[in-house]
Amino acid sequence: MRDATVIGGGLAGCEAAWALANAGHRVTLYEMKPEKYSPAHKSPGLAELVCSNSFKSTRPISAAGLLKEEMALLGSLTLEAAKETAVSAGGALAVDRDLFSAAVTRRVLAHPGIRVVTGQEVTQVPGEDAVVATGPLTSPAMSNAIGALCGERYLSFYDASAPIVEYDTIDHERTFFATRYGRGEADYINCPFSQPEYDAFYDALVSARSVELKPFEREYFKVYEGCMPIEVMAARGRDTLRFGPMRPVGIQVPWTGHRPWANIQLRKDNAGGTLYNIVGFQTNLTFPEQQRVFRMIPGLQNARFARYGVMHRNTFLDSPRLLDGCFGLKGRESLFFAGQLTGVEGYMESAASGIVAGRALARRLAGKEPRPLPVDTMLGALCHYISDPTVTDFQPMGSNMGILPPLAERERNKELRYTKMAERAISSLRRYLEEESV
Repeated sequence: MRDATVIGGGLAGCEAAWALANAGHRVTLYEMKPEKYSPAHKSPGLAELVCSNSFKSTRPISAAGLLKEEMALLGSLTLEAAKETAVSAGGALAVDRDLFSAAVTRRVLAHPGIRVVTGQEVTQVPGEDAVVATGPLTSPAMSNAIGALCGERYLSFYDASAPIVEYDTIDHERTFFATRYGRGEADYINCPFSQPEYDAFYDALVSARSVELKPFEREYFKVYEGCMPIEVMAARGRDTLRFGPMRPVGIQVPWTGHRPWANIQLRKDNAGGTLYNIVGFQTNLTFPEQQRVFRMIPGLQNARFARYGVMHRNTFLDSPRLLDGCFGLKGRESLFFAGQLTGVEGYMESAASGIVAGRALARRLAGKEPRPLPVDTMLGALCHYISDPTVTDFQPMGSNMGILPPLAERERNKELRYTKMAERAISSLRRYLEEESV
């Protein structure tokens, strides 16, 4: 039994501590809350969700669903907690964010191999036997310490979150419940637009006032494509939103029998169903402008906002130059990074990276070499992408079928191709785990 340190009580940090403790090591998990909070965090609990309450699709042949299947085989703590605190969201896994945080916190605190130290900010990178999972909003002191260790290859980008509205202030005469193509339960509230309504909304959105960035923020401003403010996306062209978060495909308006010109979906944000977030509407508009423009959405004309969207600066490593396939820092045998700090994008991806880093450090502590996951698994392919030195202009990456290696035999049918890729991945991971247990 050896001692290990995990810095950061988010999804990745909790998973790393869980993996290490389950491997028989003593873990000290540091979390600076509630003594100090990042600009986006508000709750004292571990594994607090900030941008959204959705962990994306559960379909096994989707990238997000396959990743969850793999995480289940790897003993994921956060996936177990997510299933326990799930709220209805059609084919997606969404949670009550407060109950989810409480469930993770309870499990971590109850583990005999984990000691949780809260209210203490760690300002230096440990020399060894540690996983740094301080997140995309790493504190300035720790950010400076990581920057000093990694040099100019420590990067930054901006992230944004979507507004949340109160359910009982939505006009249900102008909205309806449905999921795209009727998949799963009809858990999304749909706000259909006619062409004139869309044009008026678009014109108001692109002319709305955003929060002015400070001089030092403008210098580093770099929007990440995967979490782009809706007003930035809209500025790319009048129809951009209709092919993005306002796409009407798979939706039929009950009172017309036709597909709307554009459509916005709201997703349940808590178990009680009293709060709904506007899907895909991350924004940096001022609060008054959010109220003015988003009340032009059909059904939201009298909506009350429980939370407005906000934008904040995120930081991440230039991982292809710095990290290996198990998230270990090159040149430092037992120092690992995990979470969005490494450039993985998404809640489950962040948690999964914590599993990989925790398992890798556990092997180091046991005197064994870390074993990279098979590249034909979703998580293994993501690890490979993050650590691939041939990647240029590195940007955060989430799970997607495109990073998996092609099948030995070409399959033209997309659904069948993805099914075969998913089956291959699960078989490969099972063999990997069987070999590890020998």
